[in-house]
Amino acid sequence: MNALVLHIWIALILDFLIGDPRWLPHPVCLIGRTAEILEKPARQIFCNQRLAGIIVAVTIITGTGFITWGLLITAYSLSPLTGDLFEIWILYTTFAVKGLAVHSNAVFQELETGNLPEARHLVSRMVGRDTEQLNEQGIVRAAVESVAENSVDGILAPLFYAVLFGPVGAMVYKAINTLDSTFGYKNDRYLQFGTASARIDDIANYIPARLSLLFITIGAALSGNQAKQAFCTGLRDAQKHISPNAGYSEAAFAGALGIQIGGQIIRNGQLSSTPKLGDPVNPLERRHIRKTNRLMFAVTIVAVLFMTGIRILLEGMII
Repeated sequence: MNALVLHIWIALILDFLIGDPRWLPHPVCLIGRTAEILEKPARQIFCNQRLAGIIVAVTIITGTGFITWGLLITAYSLSPLTGDLFEIWILYTTFAVKGLAVHSNAVFQELETGNLPEARHLVSRMVGRDTEQLNEQGIVRAAVESVAENSVDGILAPLFYAVLFGPVGAMVYKAINTLDSTFGYKNDRYLQFGTASARIDDIANYIPARLSLLFITIGAALSGNQAKQAFCTGLRDAQKHISPNAGYSEAAFAGALGIQIGGQIIRNGQLSSTPKLGDPVNPLERRHIRKTNRLMFAVTIVAVLFMTGIRILLEGMII
């Protein structure tokens, strides 16, 4: 088997088994902190805040790529085994399958015991909205939306770039996504400074988001959900979303589960509305958190089989 493909599979298995333990150093945390450190001097040096944001984004993205490449070269120079292990570790840190399941299942468990305050607290770690006043249905909706959207950011997109460009490509994507999470807000502070980070993230997610429609459709069929509705709802409702990419996975998940997500949210104390995706065939219930996670796992298996299979096929044709 192709070495990169084998390493990707091992990395995903590791993520399935151990997830993201807090005691283990994570490159994304370092990338985010570095970006935050660079923000202040960049704003001071460049009067044009949009230019300052571009400089920080380019610095973080290129820096991440070169550092990852350099560390890989160093690891392989020590021994092939050291290089292989380091490559697997890099790939492993770019996936978040178990992390998404663990966070959302924790919310589910608190709902099962009737502990709404703790469920609100836990779901607040998954979404960028105010959760203090959410009822059970609102908590379920927030958890489902988070898993559906982050199936692209935390699984499909890093997998896509890992298959194309190896661990360096996967880590560069995580740098791009981290920049968007750090600066990509449409508020007074980041409206100009965060423009570059948000736009680069939109570009990086363009293809993975659209591929997600295919993978979610097949995953829905394999997991006992509604495959046809996943595909049709994804096509119909994706463009309603304010994001050019997030709507594909969210709408497809909604269609697969026969639920409707979106609607009113409170963010920073302000009431706002997001487009409704899917049809309310089934009322949102806590069981949909578990169903969303099962679908996410199915989608991951479909995606890794498809993408790594294509890479093996193409390399065989070239050889």
